[in-house]
Amino acid sequence: MSIPLHIIILAAGEGTRMKSRLPKALHALGGRPMVARLLDSVRSLQPDGIHIVHHPSAAEGMYAACPGDDVTWVRQEPRLGTGHAVQQAMPGIPGPAQVLVVYADHPLLPATAMRALLAAGDAPLRVLTMRLPDPSGYGRILRDAGGRIIGNVEHADASEEQRLIDEVNTGILLAAAEPLRAWLDRLRNDNRQGEYYLPDIYAMAAADGVEIASVPAPDPRDLQGANDPLQLALLERRLRTVNSERLMQAGVRIVDPARVELRGNIEAGMDVTIDVNVVLEGEIRLGDEVSIGPGCVLRDCDLAAGTRVHPYSVMEGVRTTGACDIGPFARLRPGSELAKGARVGNFVEVKQTTLGQDSKANHLSYLGDSVIGERVNIGAGTITCNYDGANKHRTVIGDGAFIGSDTQLVAPVTVGPDATIGAGSTITRDAPAGQLTVSRAKQVSLPGWKRPAKKPQDDR
Repeated sequence: MSIPLHIIILAAGEGTRMKSRLPKALHALGGRPMVARLLDSVRSLQPDGIHIVHHPSAAEGMYAACPGDDVTWVRQEPRLGTGHAVQQAMPGIPGPAQVLVVYADHPLLPATAMRALLAAGDAPLRVLTMRLPDPSGYGRILRDAGGRIIGNVEHADASEEQRLIDEVNTGILLAAAEPLRAWLDRLRNDNRQGEYYLPDIYAMAAADGVEIASVPAPDPRDLQGANDPLQLALLERRLRTVNSERLMQAGVRIVDPARVELRGNIEAGMDVTIDVNVVLEGEIRLGDEVSIGPGCVLRDCDLAAGTRVHPYSVMEGVRTTGACDIGPFARLRPGSELAKGARVGNFVEVKQTTLGQDSKANHLSYLGDSVIGERVNIGAGTITCNYDGANKHRTVIGDGAFIGSDTQLVAPVTVGPDATIGAGSTITRDAPAGQLTVSRAKQVSLPGWKRPAKKPQDDR
């Protein structure tokens, strides 16, 4: 039988250098909390247990960021260091187990690095290390003359000679549960921070004659932490690079990878083009030959093959079922669905609306809570008046209808197939199929009328 794997995510850090009321683990990377991104990687290992150590003050936000029955929540109060944090989680871990310890502020930690630890022989303690040209701020790995790991020293406690060491401790380790418990019980806090450092177990293991295996990180750029806004921004840059390279290797043309923000889970077909200053968030699916113009923002969108999104359009929760045109300067909100040949033009807002095949709203309209058939023309300035101050109501427009410019459709209302609504109408009752419906005040011209003139100014 294989030994159970339990993973501890340390997420109780206050993050004082963030200068924020928000706990460090909940700061967003690519539009998602750091701890949530790491949890995705951890889950890919299919462990027997996931234990997230957090501070009670952050409980509500942590629970919201990391939903799931597979998570065991562990509180750390007070915050007494990483060793103390792991101690809090150990009662929930069975004796014969492997324990993998990772950190919420390393959100780009790849599953490959964790698998490398799992595959590194049978050593009871395995640590992930990396070499950096500038190791400032990191704990240094200490080795004896034979190259065996004998300990770790934190940067603040290191001597000048030790600070010259470029092999650093990531803090990420894999240990057998029983010896780990014993080492944790022997931790002391006689250091500058007055904390219980988890890496102090390295020296204990070495003194006990336990083999310590070191595993070099596949790419140190993925192991950078985020302790302040500057480091978080550098992680954003790294995430953008990783996502851009993955898409381009799959055939997507990104005009300038340095000027896109690819924050979501993105699936793309062949011959997809993404122009500059585009932001993609959430779940994104782009069919073959989809093009996204400069300055667009998309979240949770599913765009069918051939769809073109023109510059500076903002879209959320949008689905297209065929090739169609959107924008420029269009805003499509959740529940918008466009069929083949549909067109939503500049300064048109759409929400909870289906737009049928070959229907179009080219300019300056609001379409909310509507079902619009095929071959419908929506004139400029049209508004579906869907909200009465308390409830939302639906507008239904049949196939082939023509809605004249500056029309207000006061829902609930139905416009029949092939109906025509005269420009400037306010429609409050159903408009019959195949007929012209007009609702206007009578036009009057007043002979002899004069425009008011300004009164003379008093010189006083």
